Amino acid sequence: MLDREGFRPNVGIILLNHRNEVFWGKRIRTHSWQFPQGGIKHGETPEQAMFRELHEEVGLTPEHVRILARTRDWLRYEVPEHFIRRDARGHYRGQKQIWFLLQMAGRDSDVNLRATDHPEFDAWRWNEYWVPLEAVIEFKRGVYEMALTELARFLPRINHHNRYLRAGMRPAHRERHSAPAPLDAAPAKSDPPA
Repeated sequence: MLDREGFRPNVGIILLNHRNEVFWGKRIRTHSWQFPQGGIKHGETPEQAMFRELHEEVGLTPEHVRILARTRDWLRYEVPEHFIRRDARGHYRGQKQIWFLLQMAGRDSDVNLRATDHPEFDAWRWNEYWVPLEAVIEFKRGVYEMALTELARFLPRINHHNRYLRAGMRPAHRERHSAPAPLDAAPAKSDPPA
């Protein structure tokens, strides 16, 4: 299904863990890494396509994730002619994508790259949010940069104080007890910064 300009509707998925790292999948039998993505079928909404692709490529279901945001408009990339099948040349130009930012609600063990008979990835890892664009095939780099940039403002804040609770430690609090200053006393000097 192509639009009038020759672009196939598609979705892209940026999946975050609780450290705001992103799911980075290695395409089967290659050395190229990418985000999950896939075509929108006739009659599907972008959100329906995103959940279908998420299950087909990563093995996750809607219960495993929470939608944080999506791109406002379609992001397009053109595919170089030598990557286009001969029977599609002259008609197909590339992909137009709606990108979704998802927060993982499940566990790493919920990921299943073999959820279907046609796996897309044979390995995966968590990567820093700003993925190395040189690892992305050249003609997709611009779209990746646009999607990551547009969706970055929706990244959840990470609560660094939780590290004490996970380690069974409590942060040390220094309490100061002082008597109130008399009304006619000079203002106290502030302590130097620690």
